Amino acid sequence: MIDTVIDFFKAHAFNVFIILLTASVLRRFAMLFMRQFIRRTIRPESFKTVQDEKQREDTLISTVGAGLRAVIWIITTLLLLSEVGIDIAPLLAGAGIAGVALGFGAQSMVRDFLAGFFILSENQYRVGDVIRINNEVSGKVERVTLRHTMLRDLDGMVHHIPNGEVRLATNMTMEFANVNLDIGVGYETDIGKLEKVINEVGRILSGDPEWRDAIIEAPKFLRIKDFADSAMIVKIVGKTNPMQQWSVTGELRKRLKIAFDKNNIEIPYPQRVVHSSEPKKTKKK
Repeated sequence: MIDTVIDFFKAHAFNVFIILLTASVLRRFAMLFMRQFIRRTIRPESFKTVQDEKQREDTLISTVGAGLRAVIWIITTLLLLSEVGIDIAPLLAGAGIAGVALGFGAQSMVRDFLAGFFILSENQYRVGDVIRINNEVSGKVERVTLRHTMLRDLDGMVHHIPNGEVRLATNMTMEFANVNLDIGVGYETDIGKLEKVINEVGRILSGDPEWRDAIIEAPKFLRIKDFADSAMIVKIVGKTNPMQQWSVTGELRKRLKIAFDKNNIEIPYPQRVVHSSEPKKTKKK
């Protein structure tokens, strides 16, 4: 038994090593060539920003790379089986028959691949984008393949969504984003003064060295949106670079609160008056 194993290794070990080494080197060079080819093929003038171009390239590299790796290792597996004496002709024939059978039962997988193809060709979203799918799941795109999309949400949880299940994809970081802030102020507020304070805060924020690279258009007073029960609702808008809208809006809220306090502009909040009644004490006779 031991002699048989030793003879087997003597006969096949070197060839198996060469096959595995060749597959590893081929995969490495194929991935390198594919990356260089995609980065040279994508035209920069087709994108508004360098970030958009990079995200498109990373998405195509991720998808094409997955297909390349699968093809290389399938061929490697067949070569290894052939080397150790297993006839792969029946396997290939069986795979063809199984493929036809699976084609009828794997319609959902075919739908996933077709949907993935259109997601990539239409550039609906890329690796690195923050998206919301079907108004149910949102997060940052970590991987896109022809079959599925992988998102990581703010809690760190990873969601795997088959592409065929994507009915509505909302991309929140494509090309640019908006500051869209509603804030309530007291009815006695001077509107002219309020507009001046808001615009000044937005102008200073957009000129701050720490924030100016994130802001495209300074946040500004747009209009009075509504008359609520206890406040006038004011809409403030601005434009930021992708994925910067949340941090810019947070900083804007902080600076507006400081500016409103300095200028005696009230931000109303619900108040409740509670009346308590105690039972009357009866006098003892």
